[in-house]
Amino acid sequence: MNAVISQEHRFDRTPDGAIWTQAAFPRSYFGPYLEVFDSVRVVARVREVDAPPLKAKRADGDRVSFHAVPYYVGPEQFLVNWRRVRRALGTCVEKTDAVILRVQSQIAAGIEPKLYRTGHPYALEVMCDPFEMFARGCNYHPLRPLFQWMFYRQMKKQCARAPAVSYVTEQSLQRRYPSRGAVAASYSNVEMPAEAYAPAPKVYLARPDPVHLITVASLDQPYKGVDTLIKAIEICLASDLDVRLTVLGDGILRKELEAQASRVADRVRFLGHIASGLGVRELLDGADLFVLASRTEGTPRALIEAMARALPCVCSAVGGIPELLPACDLVSAGDPSALAAKLLEVARSPERMQAMSARNLERAQHYRGEALQRERFNFYRRLREITESWLQDARRSQ
Repeated sequence: MNAVISQEHRFDRTPDGAIWTQAAFPRSYFGPYLEVFDSVRVVARVREVDAPPLKAKRADGDRVSFHAVPYYVGPEQFLVNWRRVRRALGTCVEKTDAVILRVQSQIAAGIEPKLYRTGHPYALEVMCDPFEMFARGCNYHPLRPLFQWMFYRQMKKQCARAPAVSYVTEQSLQRRYPSRGAVAASYSNVEMPAEAYAPAPKVYLARPDPVHLITVASLDQPYKGVDTLIKAIEICLASDLDVRLTVLGDGILRKELEAQASRVADRVRFLGHIASGLGVRELLDGADLFVLASRTEGTPRALIEAMARALPCVCSAVGGIPELLPACDLVSAGDPSALAAKLLEVARSPERMQAMSARNLERAQHYRGEALQRERFNFYRRLREITESWLQDARRSQ
């Protein structure tokens, strides 16, 4: 049985037909789906390019193909291309397919109503909270309040009527978007290989001087809170804490954030996109403290990667983050003063940083691939069983 998977990530296609990704979702990402399904067809936006981008990885390959959706970025381009997008989505699912829709997603929203009307079974993988994504300060679009209301109601309805729903959080997304389907599951979309884990907690014999902070964030939207973190750095420096910040990630807001950081330019460096794996781990190992100032999150991979490297972490209390860190390591989102106070409090106590390191490394063990794969495979098997049963009933009724 083939599985159709909707995906909001944007891909590139070269003239030879190969599909490429610059960051997440290479061909290996779809391995867990192929443990249960015979093949995978990914429904996603695809841009035509002459050559693969620098450091890009193949996304298609053995048993993984793509159904290309016309390329767009942002609501305005989506509306301009809506007719072409709708035609593409209308032909992406065959009757014999199992269907997995990753939400919140406009691509998923274009597929789900037809499946619901025809009774074709499908599963949702709930990755994020649109109510938080479009909250004040998380998005600057003039229609932000409308989008918040519309996408919140949309996903609430989707989760209520889907036959199967999985969540990347243990509780937070479930409370806001409850499932009434026959199958519900909770498993993270983050699976950490053995080499991602530090061999032992960090040792802090004295207060670091300077304190090296690191954050990993997409710079395409303001909800990652890098602006808040830069303001907190200024407050820390004014409070005589010598800090250095490394920002990993890229996006359309980078120039704006670099301009904001110009007042402390010698203390903040933007490294752009770094391919996941060894390069990121080496940078994490060179830091003293990981910071994530997001205004909204699901279960952030960047945080789990930092915990697996035994880094002390200070983060916003949003989404699934409180399921990972204790309250004493959390601050309110969008509050640079509170974030600076927490950084000062933690950085001035090497004993506390050492305890945080040990606790985070232990907590990150939950995300070793073997344990999570069991939950994912059980969910995918139930979807396959539901789809096969539906197909059998359809054949008998003919």
